[in-house]
Amino acid sequence: MAQHDLLIVGAGPVGLSLALALKDSGLAIALADTRPRDAVAADPRALALAHGSRLTLERLGVWNDLPATPIRHIHVSQQGGFGRTRLEADDYGVPALGYVVQAGALAAALRDAVECAGITVMDQTEVTSLNSNSDSVTASLAGTGATIHGTAAGARLVACAEGGLLAGTPDIVERDYGQHALIANVGIAGKHRETAFERFTSEGPIALLPHGDEYALVHVASPQRATELLALPDAAYREHLQRRFGSRVQLARVTGRLRYPLVLRYRRDPVGPRTVWLGNAAQTLHPVAGQGFNLALRDVWALARTLLDYRGDPGLAGTLAAWRDARRLDRFGAINFTDSLVRIFSNDFVPLHHARGAALFALDMLPPLRHFIARRMMFGARAWP
Repeated sequence: MAQHDLLIVGAGPVGLSLALALKDSGLAIALADTRPRDAVAADPRALALAHGSRLTLERLGVWNDLPATPIRHIHVSQQGGFGRTRLEADDYGVPALGYVVQAGALAAALRDAVECAGITVMDQTEVTSLNSNSDSVTASLAGTGATIHGTAAGARLVACAEGGLLAGTPDIVERDYGQHALIANVGIAGKHRETAFERFTSEGPIALLPHGDEYALVHVASPQRATELLALPDAAYREHLQRRFGSRVQLARVTGRLRYPLVLRYRRDPVGPRTVWLGNAAQTLHPVAGQGFNLALRDVWALARTLLDYRGDPGLAGTLAAWRDARRLDRFGAINFTDSLVRIFSNDFVPLHHARGAALFALDMLPPLRHFIARRMMFGARAWP
């Protein structure tokens, strides 16, 4: 049975980022992923990266080669009511408030860097169970990769970076939002001028994120309404979106529509015996405000710093507790911030409709409040880099 200091379950962007952050640590690291090597690179979803995430990816050495589209302006409004606000990168002395990159492109860049660092990745290898004792964890392996790497692997620490090992655990909090997200590519007449739009409607929020020369769309609606919208011809759906956004942007075409259900799911405690949970294995958030991957990357970077600071056995309970305690404010801050936005901005309750308008108006008229929200989204709950 192969022995490792750190076994990372999941070779998506979160798991690969952790491996790369620890490449010079002296730890023996391996990753296991159920998918073939190129499957993650084919992920078509658009990721919204905060400015703080750019700084982390620069430290990991993968930023310069990423085809990332900057977001320099964010326009937030609600349909059928007063109140709107704008966030500008120039107000914060940063080149952009955030960036949009294809998830597959990010994963491919991270994978290439991990392989250049000589870190082992076991593709098509499913981790079916984890059994811990006082000094190690034994992972049972299955799949095509198990015929190459063996049916078991040992590690002093296991980091679970995929959602599959989260289900069925009593420590999980779950909330079904009763919403689905439609994602698509949206062509426009003219240029997007690096401007993102967040439009709150009675059905749910709609976001347009600049991605290349087009927009990446995230459209939230009830499951029944999502089915109806998905059944519309592309031209009819484009007209529906145009009515929601008015004259702010001229939409030319819509392609590649997909849907997925939206839930809140998180572990109360992301630490277990010689085990940590990261990314979707620790928390799955609503896409409003784009906090999910940015929170995961902050967790990853903090874990890597903690393991480097404490050295020695990476799976010691005290080491993992120190990381968990340091991340508690940011983690639960992001979870509660996102959940509150969904509750406040995803309904047609009339008093809340007016309250939303007042809140947007206040953000526009009170720069300190607006700046706090902007820095919170760029850097996390502590609101500093």
